[in-house]
Amino acid sequence: MASDHSDIKPPRTPSPATRGSPIHGMQVQESTNVEDARSLASIELPIPNAVSLGRAEKTFHPLSLAVIAPLMPASVLGVLTRLGLDALATYDGRSIFPLAYPQALGCLVMGICLPLKDPISSYYSPLYIAITTGFCGSLTTFSGWQLDVFYSWINEGQFHRNGLRNAVDAFAKIFFTLSISLASLFFGVYLGTALLPYISKTCRSSLPRPWIVNVLNVLSVIVYLATFPTYFTLSASFRHQATAALLFSFPGTFTRYALSISLNSRSTLLPVGTLVANEFGTSLLALLHILQGLSNPVSPNACSILQGLGDGYCGCLTTVSTFAAEMRAFTARKRWLYGTISIVMGQILLVLILGSTVWAGNVSARTSCTFVA
Repeated sequence: MASDHSDIKPPRTPSPATRGSPIHGMQVQESTNVEDARSLASIELPIPNAVSLGRAEKTFHPLSLAVIAPLMPASVLGVLTRLGLDALATYDGRSIFPLAYPQALGCLVMGICLPLKDPISSYYSPLYIAITTGFCGSLTTFSGWQLDVFYSWINEGQFHRNGLRNAVDAFAKIFFTLSISLASLFFGVYLGTALLPYISKTCRSSLPRPWIVNVLNVLSVIVYLATFPTYFTLSASFRHQATAALLFSFPGTFTRYALSISLNSRSTLLPVGTLVANEFGTSLLALLHILQGLSNPVSPNACSILQGLGDGYCGCLTTVSTFAAEMRAFTARKRWLYGTISIVMGQILLVLILGSTVWAGNVSARTSCTFVA
């Protein structure tokens, strides 16, 4: 992510002496310095249209309409895909928890995009950020993952098992999500590398015409604005399932994007913007579940809004795809430090916020409010 509100610039290329592992055309330094932070901060951001391709250099302000508008439909599509996969994978006798599917798909798409960063950016820079920050970031969710793990610790489903098996279930969700996310990311990088010659050739052949870009920007805004009449005109039974989440999809994505471009490159130790987004979203999701579990339940409409905030805003504010890409970019020691801090902090916040109220008997771990049937 960019570190300030200036035009998006390409990250500096480290010297040949830099030690580290390759990531989408760059070397990540093993030493802790400013360049390391800049490399990490650029994972989801595009480079300007390349002068080496014989074209005039084009840069975009991080908060310009050209960059922000494509995030709108990408966020909506990411939420719809996540909710659809979750609904499809929720059935009796399932072998894998439903959230594993959107996490894997989002990381796969992110991995494909990493080697294709240069050609996609040379074609049209905002397209890259729409796919990675918008779609992948909204499709995957860190807060939902952490809540699932916490519910395994406390046996929210009230299954017939003891504390040891609760711990086994919780650790299984932690390690399986990490494994499938990183595996999908690496497989995606492999696919993206194989596609690189073809995509590069296609992107070099033409540029989108300005009027096409303007039309797409207008359509992008219209797609998000259409979520408001969709919420009010469709059946109220859809609100807790999807339409309420669509309302809050883009605000969640934009909050994460703003945190990332403001904070990610300011620390040489960890990507602070992503960390803050993930932990803040997890804390907010805990508060929303407290409100849904009050002994005096809120109204059905309020219950649907709370569900929409959790699935839409918190789901898009937090991300596993960027989290996995950042882990891949780190050296081994910092990789597991970052992962451990993120997960442990998420669980501590859930214990302090949600767990304390549940164990005090003030709220139910299960949703006590009802939705419109």
